[in-house]
Amino acid sequence: MPRPNILYIHSHDTGRYLQPYGYGIPTPNLQRLAEEGVLFRRAYCAAPTCSPSRAALLTGQSPHSAGMLGLANRGFVLGDFRQHIIHSLKSAGYTSALAGIQHLTNAHFARGAEAIGYDRILTTDHAEAHLRAIDFIKDAPPPFFLTVGFFENHREFPLEHDVDPAYVSPPLPLPDRPRIRQDMANYIAMAKILDDKVGQVMSALDDAGLRDETLVIYTTDHGIAFPGMKCSLTDAGIGVALILRGPGPFGGGKIVDAMVSHIDVFPTLCDLLDIEAPPWLQGSSMMPLLRGEADAIRDEVFAEVSYHATYEPKRAVRSDRFKYIRRYDNRESPVLPNIDDGLTKDDYLDHGFAERAPAAEQLYDTYYDPTERDNLISDPDYAGVLGDMRARLDRWMRDTDDPLLRGPAPAPPGAVAPRRAVPCSPPTA
Repeated sequence: MPRPNILYIHSHDTGRYLQPYGYGIPTPNLQRLAEEGVLFRRAYCAAPTCSPSRAALLTGQSPHSAGMLGLANRGFVLGDFRQHIIHSLKSAGYTSALAGIQHLTNAHFARGAEAIGYDRILTTDHAEAHLRAIDFIKDAPPPFFLTVGFFENHREFPLEHDVDPAYVSPPLPLPDRPRIRQDMANYIAMAKILDDKVGQVMSALDDAGLRDETLVIYTTDHGIAFPGMKCSLTDAGIGVALILRGPGPFGGGKIVDAMVSHIDVFPTLCDLLDIEAPPWLQGSSMMPLLRGEADAIRDEVFAEVSYHATYEPKRAVRSDRFKYIRRYDNRESPVLPNIDDGLTKDDYLDHGFAERAPAAEQLYDTYYDPTERDNLISDPDYAGVLGDMRARLDRWMRDTDDPLLRGPAPAPPGAVAPRRAVPCSPPTA
């Protein structure tokens, strides 16, 4: 079988809050993609922040291993552009093209999209990403790797639309309050815009006769831009949509319940295309899941935050059932700059959120507590689980040479990342 084209579509701040995941958010084009492809119910990002998440997926390793500790628009940059997946694909004959957001570099810091090494940069204007992608698809040289990066569903959400907040239910763990319903209605309006643009790109594939020879990858960077989600290491922050559709095992409306991480995408493509996997990859191929040869490919997933709007060092490990989160600061209040402004944040602040100190360590039984509200860190019945989860996180940090092991994570020169958190030693068992 000839190597398929690859269409990689990514959106901002979407989590799993879309129709294919059972939410009342009408996204019929993404629903159709799921029904024709493979829907991963338990996919996780490697970081619930924009640039580190994308860096992890596109290099197949943790953000700190990739050198991406913060946001590109604040001066952080990928450590080695040669580790970007397009360079491995180029050796296999792929032409790479970019339309829209890439979020690994920033032209204002003298390293624009050109530094990544795409063969063609169609546009870096997210407003026309779908249009330039459609133009490219009409005459695309096979095989191609086309990145289409959408701004949706990043704030600010549209304020004028036809979504009635009276009939909107905010997803857990958000409370059902009038301002939060309105905020979620605004999100839904933007999600509908995203879905329409995705549908236009999908139609272009059909019109060009490329549906059956193109692998479509749709995902997002992390959870939605609400408190306790984006920039949070709970499942509401690191849980992401992941839909694959293409030839061979990438069809049939299959559902995969096994845990997978964004860092598994790169090794999956290496496996699929029979190309050598680079030595820096830390993920696992998903092909055994797709071929029905295995029920699981990993026992745990890891996630991290170092910088977002400001410094907030924390790490997490999630097993099939348990979640363990460790902070590396002495916070007595939430890191408010790392929560996007909006109606929901306003409502939280009006209800005393700024005085709620985050726990230094958190342990959750996600089977009985899927919204991660009951911290079991001091429960003696879970002492064995706690020791195991601490050990897993410690081992991963050592194996990946996490900079937090040596103290505060450094920011590159000139980065706009004020340090407002005081570092501390990690908790020990």
